[in-house]
Amino acid sequence: MNKTIPLRRLVPGLIVGPASWLGPYIVAVSLFLPALLQEIDAENKIELLALFSTCGMIVASISNMVAGYLSDRTYSRYGQRTPWIIGGAAAFMLAMVLASTAKSVVFLLLAWMLGQIALNFIVAPMVAWLDSAPEEGKGTASSAYGGLGMALGNNGFSIFGAMFLGQFRLGFIIFGVITLIGTLLAVYIVKEPSNLEDKNKLDSNKPARKEKESLKSILKIFPAWHIGRDYYLALIGKIFQGIGNFAIVGYFLYIMTDFMGKDTSGAQTSIQIVNMIMLIFGIAMGFLAGPISDKYKILKYPVALSTILLAIGALSIYFLKNDMSIWIYGFTAGLGMGIWNSLDNLLNLKVIPDKNQVAFFLGVYNLGNTLTQAFAPIIAAFVIRQFDFSAIFLVSFTFALLGGICILSIRTVKR
Repeated sequence: MNKTIPLRRLVPGLIVGPASWLGPYIVAVSLFLPALLQEIDAENKIELLALFSTCGMIVASISNMVAGYLSDRTYSRYGQRTPWIIGGAAAFMLAMVLASTAKSVVFLLLAWMLGQIALNFIVAPMVAWLDSAPEEGKGTASSAYGGLGMALGNNGFSIFGAMFLGQFRLGFIIFGVITLIGTLLAVYIVKEPSNLEDKNKLDSNKPARKEKESLKSILKIFPAWHIGRDYYLALIGKIFQGIGNFAIVGYFLYIMTDFMGKDTSGAQTSIQIVNMIMLIFGIAMGFLAGPISDKYKILKYPVALSTILLAIGALSIYFLKNDMSIWIYGFTAGLGMGIWNSLDNLLNLKVIPDKNQVAFFLGVYNLGNTLTQAFAPIIAAFVIRQFDFSAIFLVSFTFALLGGICILSIRTVKR
């Protein structure tokens, strides 16, 4: 059982921590990896990038669940999560150093897969820190993690990372070190308490049939629908919302050039403005959404609202097809994603079917990010080929709306 950690320690740790792993990962996957693949095998770089993405999704999905499962069963003087977070950060730095030396695709792929495993041994235990927040401050903690920490990681690091495109091998090393230092700083700030006494209590209360009950608990780790209904609805809602988001985000450059008819300069300007708007709203919601949720005891409604805002943004481009529609999309999608990132992990925390498996179930829930980034481009590419670019806005609208319906269908969270 997680012990309560004061917000004065938890909040800064939940800002520094996710920024420290997400920022370097975003820079590596979007800038350094494509650059290195071009250097190693320029002719096949598109196919190779798809291969790395597919293998990364598979490895990340498995390692995330394993990391969460092991973290939930860890007892140490440094708590349940800290040992795995530190180990994952050290392994991720090593993977980035190895990637920087790669001369072949095979070696780079092995280093990248090690990095994916290591990263998820940071992510799954770290997100479980949310359960250590005081009950009246869980919204604030969720905003710190998703609204501020992940917003900084998603947008802030890319500006710095672009400076290393000419020295991307050095960039791998520097950002690997940043992950280790930032993670150690987050762990030091949070100071997760020991849970050894919980192990002693557990040992004293264990029945004689330890092995049989352990096997039974593993087989039942995923509950039946009637037990885990709200958890599954939240997970499905996250996947639908993610597809609605990434269907547009993944093709935004082509939307600007092929659908809106902009030249390269115009597309770059529009993309920069939209990203700036979304960053501003992401940070603003990081400060506001959680405290408002705590004060007024509302959670389900703002999370559902965020998907509706995303759907409105998609329709604005579909119908208007001009610069005004881009600014409307930046405003509505930025506000929606800011609210979603701030509160969706808290919503999931409320509907977890087994409070003794927090890291595992939060890890599975956050696989929604990995899966949607893989599936959304496939769906978008299919409808573009079958129809035209305008079809992806209808796809985004439909999936975002379905995600909101799933969220509103949750029963245990009334508001």
